[in-house]
Amino acid sequence: MSDEALILLVEDDPRLRERLARYLANEGFRVTAAENAFDARTKLSFINPDLMVLDVMMPGESGLQLTESIRREHGHDLPVLLLTARGGPEDRIAGFEAGADDYLGKPFEPRELLLRIRALLRRVAAPPPEPPEPPGGPVVLGEAVFDLDRGELRGPDGIIRLTGGEAGLLMALARRPNEVLSREDIASAVEMDEAGERAIDVQMTRLRRKIEVDPREPRFLHTVRGRGYVLKPGV
Repeated sequence: MSDEALILLVEDDPRLRERLARYLANEGFRVTAAENAFDARTKLSFINPDLMVLDVMMPGESGLQLTESIRREHGHDLPVLLLTARGGPEDRIAGFEAGADDYLGKPFEPRELLLRIRALLRRVAAPPPEPPEPPGGPVVLGEAVFDLDRGELRGPDGIIRLTGGEAGLLMALARRPNEVLSREDIASAVEMDEAGERAIDVQMTRLRRKIEVDPREPRFLHTVRGRGYVLKPGV
């Protein structure tokens, strides 16, 4: 996706909000800024952003709560990048559990934010690269079918919405079915940083809920202790 993408920036600190909005605009993005969750909801009612950059620690409704609400109400088509002064591992995991696609701890360099935004936009907009030896046909996962060409998961009731992280994880595994992939391999394949390696477990938990009949006893998405994950297709 080009740098003309529309970014919804939600940040309660007016100085930081103005600084980031100006920086992203100078980098070629269109930017709409909101000062809190209520303001963001209002703007979402009449704009269709390509990505949302969202502060976690806001008065009233937090960024985590807004992310969870957006996922319930609008599905998983809008990539969400969370910003927060609390950047510990558990805080990052909470962000991914809420449905975020990426997480950046404060303080940060604007350049890093820019790189993460571009990586997220590439992930959701660009067609996946062709694997060296693509598996033949769609990947069957019980009643669900994953289309490798489209990066699309369908169930009996239609398309199953996936976040960017979930789609990337499933794509990485589906390209190499019945082969164990380490968390490091998966994180590299979906362009996540080192903290993202720990978040792979969270993405897997959420993905199992959407595919497996019993996520506690998975048939298709298996954990190999000490090594990583493996996808075993089947009916």
